[in-house]
Amino acid sequence: MAMGEVVGAGLVSHVPTLVLPEAERRELNHGQDTSLFQGLHDLYRQKMSGLDYDTVVVFDTHWFTTIEHVVAAHDRRHGSYTSEELPRGMSQVPYDLRGDRELAETWAGLSEDRDDTWITAIDDPHLPIHYPTVNLLKFLQRPDGNERWVSASVCQTAETDDFLLYGSLLAEAIGRVDRRVVVLASGGLSHRFWPLRQFRDHEAADPDVHIRTPEAAAADRHVIGRLLAGDHAAVIENMPNYAAFAPEGYFGHYLSMVGALGGADCKTPGTQFGHYESVSGTGQTHIWFDLS
Repeated sequence: MAMGEVVGAGLVSHVPTLVLPEAERRELNHGQDTSLFQGLHDLYRQKMSGLDYDTVVVFDTHWFTTIEHVVAAHDRRHGSYTSEELPRGMSQVPYDLRGDRELAETWAGLSEDRDDTWITAIDDPHLPIHYPTVNLLKFLQRPDGNERWVSASVCQTAETDDFLLYGSLLAEAIGRVDRRVVVLASGGLSHRFWPLRQFRDHEAADPDVHIRTPEAAAADRHVIGRLLAGDHAAVIENMPNYAAFAPEGYFGHYLSMVGALGGADCKTPGTQFGHYESVSGTGQTHIWFDLS
């Protein structure tokens, strides 16, 4: 009988700053580089590079769906990516990643006889890819590119229990197809930007100056503290309060990830890479969870 498992997981930032040239990153941050850049390199070197895994599943907070969860089921995705949101900073970025059709289709198949969730596997070659997936490749894709990558959507009509179930079914699918999988929740914490006319005054990283409100910064720090302590149940229970600070993707990336780790029963503590920083008013950090 197949016995796959999740071997590691991470809440990781994908912000455009990460892929800017160093000189531009420093110009935005009073001469200092963002800690998120080196933090993502350190996460790969210290955690992922030594892991034995077949597939990376990315819960992608820019891939919004509405009436169902959707999972990319391509055998391979490759091309050049230009962001519609920020083409000045992310333009014609090459990407080439193997997919995992069997895992994606098995995951979607687990929803077929249910009436409480809907998951669809799609292999349309024209399906767009988004930068919460693409921006991670520079840091977290193996040099040989031999591992598989699967992007998964964030459904904008889903609620906390829907995201947890989505992740739980991923874990079941992983077991069925005997994969060793890293699960990445690609997105931020509180996610409100500054108004356009104030935006360029708030592009530096200091969260005490540049996070959109002090209350949002406090809420982010509370969540980070619970994640580092492994108190995932408290984060899940606090979602109605945290939702007031507009966490990116309804925090569906994290909730789906932790659903794959056991939901409220998960007690795996996190390791932080890079500091808690502001990016244009939003809260960002990287937190890794050891599972093997």
